[in-house]
Amino acid sequence: MRSRPSRRQASLRDSAERVRRSIRHRLLFANVAGAGAVMTFLQLASGRDLAPDLPLWGRVLGPALPVLVLLVPAYLWGHRAFGRAIAWAVEGRQPTLAERFAVLREPWRQALRPLLFWVLAAVLYGGITALAGAGWITVVRVVEGTLIGGVTTCALAYLLIERSFHPLLAHVLDGIPDDRPRTPGVRTRLLLTWAVGSGVPLLAMAFVLFLDGNEIPPLALAVLSLAGLAAGFLATVASARSIAEPLDDLRRALARVRDDDLDVGLVVDDGGEVGEVQAGFNRMVDGLRERREIQDLFRRHVGREVALQALERGTDLPAEEREASAVFVDIVGSTAMAEVLGPEAFVATLNDFFDVVVRTVERHGGLVNKFEGDGALCVFGAPRSQPDHADRALAAARDLYVAMAALARRHPGLAAGIGVSSGRVVAGNVGAENRYEYTVVGQAVNEAARLTDLAKQREVRVLASGETVRRARGEASRWQDVGSVELRGRTAPTTIYEPLVDVGAVPAAESG
Repeated sequence: MRSRPSRRQASLRDSAERVRRSIRHRLLFANVAGAGAVMTFLQLASGRDLAPDLPLWGRVLGPALPVLVLLVPAYLWGHRAFGRAIAWAVEGRQPTLAERFAVLREPWRQALRPLLFWVLAAVLYGGITALAGAGWITVVRVVEGTLIGGVTTCALAYLLIERSFHPLLAHVLDGIPDDRPRTPGVRTRLLLTWAVGSGVPLLAMAFVLFLDGNEIPPLALAVLSLAGLAAGFLATVASARSIAEPLDDLRRALARVRDDDLDVGLVVDDGGEVGEVQAGFNRMVDGLRERREIQDLFRRHVGREVALQALERGTDLPAEEREASAVFVDIVGSTAMAEVLGPEAFVATLNDFFDVVVRTVERHGGLVNKFEGDGALCVFGAPRSQPDHADRALAAARDLYVAMAALARRHPGLAAGIGVSSGRVVAGNVGAENRYEYTVVGQAVNEAARLTDLAKQREVRVLASGETVRRARGEASRWQDVGSVELRGRTAPTTIYEPLVDVGAVPAAESG
């Protein structure tokens, strides 16, 4: 029992059949129109001298005989050649590289194959004309007129059928190497349009004048001019569509990129310069998308403010002294918590904790400079100056204290010590040439870490230095003096403050 084809296989087959029908109709139209125009011109231009001894039925069947004889083999050749080129689509599989290249060449070949039969038709029609007793000028005129008509028809056929191949070209051009065969591009299409609309009709007039030396009959001139106008119009429309439609798609895609929508891409369905522009646009968007992803990762790793500074100034973020405030946050009893929860649950708890820290600090305009194990160093006043850095740091510390209550309800036993300090710090990039990070060092950072350790042992686990409260304005009234302590590494006692908050806001936790 044969399996049913997949949706993708059915889509490929349907697409191939649609292309086949479109090519068949357009090739037939181009060749019939070309044959009719050439024969009409020859009859009108040559008048009764075409075959004066040939009866009327002979003059009618003479031009028709080559068409009747050659139409069937021409159709079968083109049909079989196209079938071989799209065998992979009919079979519902990916084409090989050779099959991809064959599809790229097929539009031009489909247009050129009929030219051989136009040459045979010119020979047959010229022979029939000679056997009918026509003079050599008439025979030459028949042959050269038929050949000119064949060239015109093939050029028009290519311009008409090239667009029909785009569904197949879009499939074979996906992932094809850059060193692929190039199909006729914009220049060739414009030259073909000129040849069909202007070059060939004028060349036909010149041949008639050269061979006969007399003026072209007015009716023949009118027919030739109208035929040139009609063929030129069709060729121009086909050529304009092959260029304008992809450009319209490109214009709309560029508008989406301008609006910061990078989820856009063009279907590469042209084997010439237009296709290279389409592929180039896709590569550009891929690069922009990758750059945005890198920027996003960069921002997540170093913080938004540092990322903006680096993007504005490059890697040149020299060390500089600043007045800043540091907020240090560290989980209480993290070692015991890790043993109780296990690795996965502990990491999930840490991620929730850091998420609260990042959102709270960034809401107040601060920078989460780094994560240190189960703690975080947050900075206000660097890398961008903030005259009110002390107010921001104190407000963030109070909000963090309150946020711990909600976090402890989701993770029972979770608590954190918070320390705030202000002073002069050194901020900038430190490290080696190929690996560095933005950091803040100084007495204020060390003091914030010491206050955090001290805060873990208190009921209200938030402490700020007296210097920070002294520098603050509106936020100072929300903190109270709770004495002074001697911090490790400091020679003088440090005045400490704690926020005026509900003591029971954060559940108790084991100190550690």
